[in-house]
Amino acid sequence: MHSDKGKGMAAKVLAMGFVAAIGATFAAPVSAADDTAQAAKTGYEGVPRTWLWNPNFNEMIDTSQYKKEGPYVIGFSNASISNAWRVAFQHGVLWAAGENSDQIERFLVTDANDDPSKQIADIQDLISQGVDLLLIASATEEALDSVVGRATRQGIPVVMVDRKVSTRDNYITFVTASDTVVGRMEAQWMAEYLNGEGDIVMLPGIAGSSVAEDRIKANKEVLAKFPGINVLEMQYTDWNPATGKSTMAALLQKYGDEIDGVLADSALQGYGAIEAYLDAGYGKGEIPPMTGGDVARMYQLAHTYDVPMMGIDYPTSMGITGVETALDVLNGVPVPARVEVNMQVVTSPDAETQSVQADRYLLDHVSMDDPGDLSPSHGLPDGYNPATFAPEYPK
Repeated sequence: MHSDKGKGMAAKVLAMGFVAAIGATFAAPVSAADDTAQAAKTGYEGVPRTWLWNPNFNEMIDTSQYKKEGPYVIGFSNASISNAWRVAFQHGVLWAAGENSDQIERFLVTDANDDPSKQIADIQDLISQGVDLLLIASATEEALDSVVGRATRQGIPVVMVDRKVSTRDNYITFVTASDTVVGRMEAQWMAEYLNGEGDIVMLPGIAGSSVAEDRIKANKEVLAKFPGINVLEMQYTDWNPATGKSTMAALLQKYGDEIDGVLADSALQGYGAIEAYLDAGYGKGEIPPMTGGDVARMYQLAHTYDVPMMGIDYPTSMGITGVETALDVLNGVPVPARVEVNMQVVTSPDAETQSVQADRYLLDHVSMDDPGDLSPSHGLPDGYNPATFAPEYPK
């Protein structure tokens, strides 16, 4: 049903040379007939490459002023548990708190339900309960900045995790996986897969979230080097599968087969976009290339319906690292100004490009039997199932 415009759906076309600031040419996707390319991939488990390849030195923060005797009272202010990624992220935080119950007396948890006003009130309440440290995943970057700064000025150390606030001096460290890398890799893959020519739509997450906005900036940074890639439209999707589906359905009504690729910054809206194509009557092998990562269902749908796909997991395991970093602060251990967590690059077996090579292929990363809402990079014990996992932690 999707028209063949020679812009990437035909994976065998000759690569088009492109001279850009990166000073490289790119090639068409690797052929599925390449036996080497089809071999199972085990993934990358080493030190985060975003740390190894960072051309700048990473500043270390002296936390000796926050050192105190435990056990500690830690407040965790979460933006929400409104999607599968956020549920797995919170599971990691709570599990890590339970694993460190010898150091943690109470672990106080709040859920802002994606409402910045509620999260401000949540943080004020945690401060009033005399917490030793705040671990915060902010709903939006700007709205939470003031209250986070207030906590810091009152002598309460703040560790940001997953999402930060806008003023760097308002927190000690930020635990993350690089959103600029996610955005660059997704856009680079899309541009190369389409051989530098095509019309795409962009489906980012929540407007105002540091994660979404940084990925958009990185997308645009890369696409500026590919003048043949035209963005038809960009629509925020709140990292919600239903919103991703309805938004993609509306875009299909408007543009139809003009759409040569879908640049989604996460599988949460990405699998909703695939479902919109299926509902519109597109069959196996007819859905254009898509990006997205983080949850199993998109990988499974991409495999089932032969959707050329690239995903780079934004690992929910950063919740575990967030708790470990918080305890380092309270123990007076120096911490990096930015704590990076390892990411996995995942592609369809025949969809690698010159710049974007897979750590794992789709079904090396997930199985068809995995729960659709499973976050593959969760860091939790084997057999983790988000529907049944109930971690115990100090309350």
